[in-house]
Amino acid sequence: MEETSLRKRREDEKSIQSIEHKTTNLQKELGLFSGICIIVGTIIGSGIFISPKSVLSNMEAVGPCLIVWAACGILATLGALCFAELGTMITKSGGEYPYLMEAFGPIPAYLFSWTSLFVIKPSSFAIICLSFSEYVSAPFYSGCNPPQVVIKLLAAAAILLITTVNALSVRLGSYVQNVFTATKMVIVVVIIISGIVLLAQGNTRNFENSFEGTKLSLGAIGLAFYNGLWAYDGWNQLNYITEELRNPFRNLPLAIIIGIPLVTGCYILMNVSYFTVMTATELLQSQAVAVTFGDRVLYPASWVVPLFVAFSTLGAANGTCFTAGRLVYVAGREGHMLKVLSYVSVKRLTPAPAIIFYGIIAIIYIIPGDINSLVNYFSFAAWLFYGLTIFGLVVMRFTRKELKRPIKVPIFIPILVTLLSVFLVLAPIISQPAWEYLYCVLFMLSGLIFYFLFVYYKFGWAQKISSKYQLRDCFAVSKVRQARHPV
Repeated sequence: MEETSLRKRREDEKSIQSIEHKTTNLQKELGLFSGICIIVGTIIGSGIFISPKSVLSNMEAVGPCLIVWAACGILATLGALCFAELGTMITKSGGEYPYLMEAFGPIPAYLFSWTSLFVIKPSSFAIICLSFSEYVSAPFYSGCNPPQVVIKLLAAAAILLITTVNALSVRLGSYVQNVFTATKMVIVVVIIISGIVLLAQGNTRNFENSFEGTKLSLGAIGLAFYNGLWAYDGWNQLNYITEELRNPFRNLPLAIIIGIPLVTGCYILMNVSYFTVMTATELLQSQAVAVTFGDRVLYPASWVVPLFVAFSTLGAANGTCFTAGRLVYVAGREGHMLKVLSYVSVKRLTPAPAIIFYGIIAIIYIIPGDINSLVNYFSFAAWLFYGLTIFGLVVMRFTRKELKRPIKVPIFIPILVTLLSVFLVLAPIISQPAWEYLYCVLFMLSGLIFYFLFVYYKFGWAQKISSKYQLRDCFAVSKVRQARHPV
């Protein structure tokens, strides 16, 4: 009896140790297919359905518009290859955050986490959900624009739903991502095949003299790239969940190599399809490009377009939430945010506090949210840190030679992407100055105040909050022990 009791006690202690370990570590549950789905599903969202108008309005001609879409795909691919080297060299979740930490130290890493937490990620989440609500509400307000209150309430409901799903389960969030990715590819394929059929029937008149009226100013090109690259945003999302990816040395680069060229081809073909049925003027006047395309080509089954666009945007929002929550989690784990944000749910094994906090910030962005201003605000901040991160890759080639690099891209690629990032950040400011850029820079720099007050000097109130939750976790574990070993 004593031996049996001793054996049972040891098994119970091992079980408790297992629980304690899982509460502080994310699990490797994502394979290659899920990785591809996260890349494709996060990139193909609202962008390809709202950005064609913005890209065309800046270039004012069909030919340069298509060139910009192809160039954005090439730039996203080159950037992703640089991130593949970073992701296999520094196998930590959090995307740019651990890379900036290794290359430049804690201050740039903190400013990135600060800007991402309060600007880049929530504004992206808000844009996608606002696009979702516009497409969902449009059929109920035929002939007029839906009320802003309805759009914003639907967007807030979408954020709450997606946040709840990702806080409940990693597998549930991954499953939802896979389903929506498969669903959105249906409408992408329908639009592409319809365009190819129309081209085969001789509908090429809108491609004649396609370079007339082209704008070549630096500001116009920069803004066109902002909107095109917004549609490609998500090319780096897999780096945020490296710790949850099985065999990252193999699956991370493979998912990038397969996923991003697939998206680039789809985007170019979709834009070609749009221009087979709409002139440049008609596309600029369209309230919803994909819906106009469906009305002209798929009638009477045109109702499927807004339905599948809604699925597409939900999938992109889910992928954004899934990965952005990990950034907040890693920043909390490193002590750059409240410690409570680094906690992983005991039962769910998800960074639930980080995901919930991220959802709350995104809802706040919806209140004054305007899609076009949010896109410019997002793109300026995002490419500032993309360029800095990839420049860090160049720096670490000389300062961190001892790090193993399972993937090593030619040095000219990160240098080229860094220079293009500098152009994207400066061109719109020099050509078309706007207060939004100044506000964004000031907000980024304000992070230094919080860094020195609450991270560097570690004011007591933040530590008390963290200690409170740590004691609560310890109490929960002790209750498990008491339940298994009653006195």
